[in-house]
Amino acid sequence: MAFHEVRFPANLSFGSVGGPERRTEIVALANGFEERNTPWEHARRRYDAGVGLRSLDDVDDLIAFFEARRGPLYGFRWKDWSDFKSCKPLSEVGPLDQVIAVGDGVTTEFQLTKTYASGGASYVRDIRKPVGGTVMVAVDGQPLVESIGFTVDTASGVLSLDYPPDIGVDVTAGYEFDVPVRFDTEVIQTSASSFRAGDVPRVPIVEVRL
Repeated sequence: MAFHEVRFPANLSFGSVGGPERRTEIVALANGFEERNTPWEHARRRYDAGVGLRSLDDVDDLIAFFEARRGPLYGFRWKDWSDFKSCKPLSEVGPLDQVIAVGDGVTTEFQLTKTYASGGASYVRDIRKPVGGTVMVAVDGQPLVESIGFTVDTASGVLSLDYPPDIGVDVTAGYEFDVPVRFDTEVIQTSASSFRAGDVPRVPIVEVRL
């Protein structure tokens, strides 16, 4: 898939609206009960970047970014200001934030993940676009040093340890991350007069599967 490893300007995504979308198929039975199923294992996030525009210079930056991506042709990184850390948004990232794997004595490569838990249920999300320089890792609670004890591919979110963890040992990680997205439109319509009047363009953004 065509993807540019560049982040949409964070000052423009700040203030945008959006979040996860789920797809559920609901069948109402004759007795009034329902059967519910989903064809999607993972949520898909949608955003509107137009809400974050505050000046005509912002519009100019948006158009430049849109043109450089050839509209929806190339994917890019997006900072979701409400969900961009392995911990709570107001907390500091740490190496014990997320349990991403349990050692088997052989495996050295692991996918970064984030677990969302509530009411005894949980959902595990693969993190494909960690932010370089923010990833922290620990094995059995002992922090490792990047480039000495581990490396991480920021284009795929794959963590590589220098040595396989012992059987039953937790591999944990903390990080900041972006969402892989693309423009969900082939046209951006705006004008100086309408923008000054408070009419901001709608700029739909949608998450892409990698």
